[in-house]
Amino acid sequence: MKIDKLFGLFMFREGSEQDNYSDQPIVTIGSIVWGVMIRLTLIMTLAYLFFDRYEMRDFWWISFFFIWFFVAFPAFRQYQKFQIRINRLQEEILCGTCIHFRAEAQMCSLFDMHVSKSHIPCEGNNWEPKSTLDSD
Repeated sequence: MKIDKLFGLFMFREGSEQDNYSDQPIVTIGSIVWGVMIRLTLIMTLAYLFFDRYEMRDFWWISFFFIWFFVAFPAFRQYQKFQIRINRLQEEILCGTCIHFRAEAQMCSLFDMHVSKSHIPCEGNNWEPKSTLDSD
């Protein structure tokens, strides 16, 4: 299972609606950042070895294209899909309107547990509405 999760991070596996029912979501902000770090390290290492081996030091700028197409753009796309999924989740569950819900981690900060459609950590007992007034 851990190999599958690592492979998913490396390939920027996009979350699905199935993550909304899971107690341990696969895609979070942390998993996106971790995937970026893994891919960036791999591309920078391969670029260094390739340019050093074939003495193509004048073409170092080519690595920026690889970083954009294999690291930055897929991460941005995954982040957009994550935001859409989290916004839908917030609209569908009680936790989405609670002050303790942290959307970037899909978790309840009060109980330090992941929130899903099938699991609400406090069962609604500790729900507090988000403030709609701006605090100046």
